[in-house]
Amino acid sequence: MPTVTVDGEKSFEVEPGVKLVLAIEDAGIDIMHKCGGNARCTTCRVMVLAGEAPPMGEAERERLERDTGSAPGYRLACQLRVEGDLTVAVLQRSSVTGVPAGTRPAD
Repeated sequence: MPTVTVDGEKSFEVEPGVKLVLAIEDAGIDIMHKCGGNARCTTCRVMVLAGEAPPMGEAERERLERDTGSAPGYRLACQLRVEGDLTVAVLQRSSVTGVPAGTRPAD
């Protein structure tokens, strides 16, 4: 089973194929996801620090290009399905912004 490590938080095992945003939230870690997992915002953006993330889909690529200029390492946690070990940094948290996380993304 893959292990996800959230920088500054903890490591936890994840079933292969689970959306990263759900794995992080289910581990009790604060992560924003305002659009409900539809790649319409970038509030669930993470920085992949280590590991092999699967290739981006078109919706994720287009949204990141618009909002971040395709900076290396950025991914949308609502679009990334965990396939192997990953270390990520969560970039936006509800507890810091004071904005509720949003509707839980569907699997």
